[in-house]
Amino acid sequence: MNANISALADTVGKVIVGKQDTVIRLIAALLCEGHVLLEDVPGVGKTQLITALSRSIGGKFNRIQLTPDVMPSDIAGFTMLDSTQGEFVYRDGAVMCNFLLADEINRASPKVQSALLEAMEERQISLDGVTHKLPKPFLVMATQNPVETYGTFHLPEAQMDRFFMKLSMGYPSVEEEMEILGRTEMRNPIANIPEPVMHVDDIIAMQEEVKRVRVSDGVKQYIINIVSSTRSDRNTVLGISPRGSIALFKAAKAFAYIYDREYVTPDDVKYAAVSVLAHRIILSPQGKTAFGTGEAYIESILRSCPVPAMTR
Repeated sequence: MNANISALADTVGKVIVGKQDTVIRLIAALLCEGHVLLEDVPGVGKTQLITALSRSIGGKFNRIQLTPDVMPSDIAGFTMLDSTQGEFVYRDGAVMCNFLLADEINRASPKVQSALLEAMEERQISLDGVTHKLPKPFLVMATQNPVETYGTFHLPEAQMDRFFMKLSMGYPSVEEEMEILGRTEMRNPIANIPEPVMHVDDIIAMQEEVKRVRVSDGVKQYIINIVSSTRSDRNTVLGISPRGSIALFKAAKAFAYIYDREYVTPDDVKYAAVSVLAHRIILSPQGKTAFGTGEAYIESILRSCPVPAMTR
């Protein structure tokens, strides 16, 4: 594994017990300048995960609890009259940071969801004819509860498609939960990260290095075969769009970089596929009966697509 990535993951691991795979995938999304939707039950460490990542990098962290009464200005900021200067000035919204935790995004109104997703896509906000660039790097981790639906606004498919990855932490094992209790007994786990292990500029540099990872034509064709097989399948109502194939392409490069390779292998594609693609499809009634979830469907697609011979 890349030494910098290993150090970053180990530092986050001082706060988050286990869940190494989730941490690596979150770092991969960051390297690809993508955003993450974390669908999980309350209390499994979502807030601590993004807090630990921001503390490890030294970036600015904001958290906003999304409820039906949150306004778009809470997300994007607003302009107000400064009586001392006699002019309108911009006041930062929640998105003016490096790491934003948007808790329970499906409880926000569609207008607020649109304001957040616009900032995620454009990396900027426009108010009163003035454009304000967001800091780099910029990572949004939005959460939603997969069980409780009372008082929620379902994310439309077009908005789901804008999330680079969809992850789930899940409950800890008995051994992991025992360690969690032991750490909590001592002190706040976030205090285990006394200082950052890298700077935001290091992340920006690594993002550029990821772009230089080589991908052979055979692996590109493998990606295309995976996504195109979802478009004409009676098990799906909505297949993977070109945005999904681009995301899978980028994620495979990120995983190759994380594991210290200058080229992508089919295994990188397979490792990334479920997290990157499963939330972008809609299963037909027949598909729901056969597979149950998008994750199971993508795993079936991976088993049926021929894996190309590896060439550098």
